[in-house]
Amino acid sequence: MDSCVIPLRHGGLSLVQTTDFFYPLVDDPYMMGRIACANVLSDLYAMGITECDNMLMLLSVSQKMNEDEREKIMPLMIKGFRDAAEEGGTSVTGGQTVVNPWIIIGGVATVVCQPNEFIMPDSAVPGDVLVLTKPLGTQVAVNAHQWLDNPERWNKIRLVVTREDVELAYQEAMFSMAMLNRTAAGLMHTYNAHAATDVTGFGILGHAQNLAKQQRSQVSFVIHNLPIIAKMAAISKASGRFGLLQGTSAETSGGLLICLPREHAARFCAELRSPKYGEGHQAWIIGIVEKGNQTARIIDRPGIIEVAPRGTTVPLHPNNSTSSFESSS
Repeated sequence: MDSCVIPLRHGGLSLVQTTDFFYPLVDDPYMMGRIACANVLSDLYAMGITECDNMLMLLSVSQKMNEDEREKIMPLMIKGFRDAAEEGGTSVTGGQTVVNPWIIIGGVATVVCQPNEFIMPDSAVPGDVLVLTKPLGTQVAVNAHQWLDNPERWNKIRLVVTREDVELAYQEAMFSMAMLNRTAAGLMHTYNAHAATDVTGFGILGHAQNLAKQQRSQVSFVIHNLPIIAKMAAISKASGRFGLLQGTSAETSGGLLICLPREHAARFCAELRSPKYGEGHQAWIIGIVEKGNQTARIIDRPGIIEVAPRGTTVPLHPNNSTSSFESSS
């Protein structure tokens, strides 16, 4: 599971805890701190938990950094992490800092819960639908942004994307990764979610497969639609890397993949997008839960939903779809 759930000796409570860390993937130290914190908290949110009692920060300072770099960069990363924790209603009370060849940032999130505060990810039933709350393509966007300064790599994709497209996608990926999944976690209770996970390093297909294996009923997941940051599908195809359309491209601090009753899914998506929760929240119905043998797959020709970066519009591809399903193929 995304978090460990340990029954405590007293009062019918459970300790829920998770940890994660990784290396910097964006240029902005402050945003990197926010992304790292969002990524840690997301494992709690995947279980429908909206409150976190405590966070610890794990930080590694690179021995290759000079004193000036250290004094400018590390405080910004720490501030980003703390600010995201505060946004999530929690605080960072300690942690560990080491010197290492690489910069590393991450943390630990801990909460003590009553049974009604979390949703075990094992109750999907045939007829449920799959909802995703952030677009795919963060790894592609981050790598494409690095390739702007690498002529050999850039030449492989320059016919399908402009430099401006890449800059916009990179900004969208950065803001998406830094956004907390807390609102979606709360709505999982409102709309009777049956199971969920967050989409990170194994890609959408890998996490769907992991989630399918945990279900108590004989079910399989079928993914029909892939919401992808605009132009990233074209980059993945042109570069011959990532496996974005195959569902194997890694994501960082991705959205929640949620199994919802069919009759509640559209309302869940509409409420998550509503202005009362602020700007930027998104959700798409991407697939179905059918009778099966605890597997997950993407259909041969999935609908590609081109997700426009904030403040822009993207022409709809004829294959785009937000909620319709074709028969499995």
